[in-house]
Amino acid sequence: MNSEIQLNNLDSAAIILDGELTSFKKNGIEFIHQKGNKGWRNSDDEMFPVIGPTSKNNFRVHTKKGDAIQDQHGLLRELDYSLISSDENTANFIKKYNKNTNITNSKFPEKSTEEFLFWSFDFSFEKNFTLENDVLKIDFIINSIKGMPFMLGYHPAFLLSDSGKETLKSNDKEITMSDVFKTGSNAFPVLNSNKIILHNIAKNDLEITTKGFDNFMLWTQVNNMLCIEPITQYTSYTAQKFSEENMRLSEGKNIFSITIKVL
Repeated sequence: MNSEIQLNNLDSAAIILDGELTSFKKNGIEFIHQKGNKGWRNSDDEMFPVIGPTSKNNFRVHTKKGDAIQDQHGLLRELDYSLISSDENTANFIKKYNKNTNITNSKFPEKSTEEFLFWSFDFSFEKNFTLENDVLKIDFIINSIKGMPFMLGYHPAFLLSDSGKETLKSNDKEITMSDVFKTGSNAFPVLNSNKIILHNIAKNDLEITTKGFDNFMLWTQVNNMLCIEPITQYTSYTAQKFSEENMRLSEGKNIFSITIKVL
């Protein structure tokens, strides 16, 4: 697709490249981790229809329609977004998938034994951006048959001071960068929460609120960026037993949202 869209509102601006949020600025100050910097190769991504590594489950997810093959964080990220519409304040994208279609796995063969991935259900996945009153809102709309099992996670990366002194607050609990580092690849869980505040040393604080997810996890391996990820489930507690018993069931149409506000 290779299309870059810029949204503008009051003192804020956002840039979306092929459906990926690559920039969010207020008063010219950048808050999103930049592609190419140390830490992670992306600025944001989605995890669907599973969250977490699936290798211990032999890359299989059990559903009532049979076993599907999924790699870490699912196959959605292997699909390309198509632009639905855009204007000065909004940009709407969609991915569509036909059940049992083989999708090439970008992790194969270096990081996975599975060359192709597939899911046992049709679905469409919309990602809609709205920049209004200096607040960036991202809505995710999943359409599928009722009863389809799924997990959903959003994986944005935020730019930090590189000092290691940032802290976060959620449910009246303070979390340090040291806490996040100690958790390692499992990511630090922040459960039963729909709001988290990032206290940033070098710039304004950020308030991140969600609807539908009800949990976060925090991940980084460096001091210059932090992934603050809304998730429907924290899969490290399920011992990677991927079956629909450990997943949500679709209502036919499911809507989730995240808002990012500079304080």
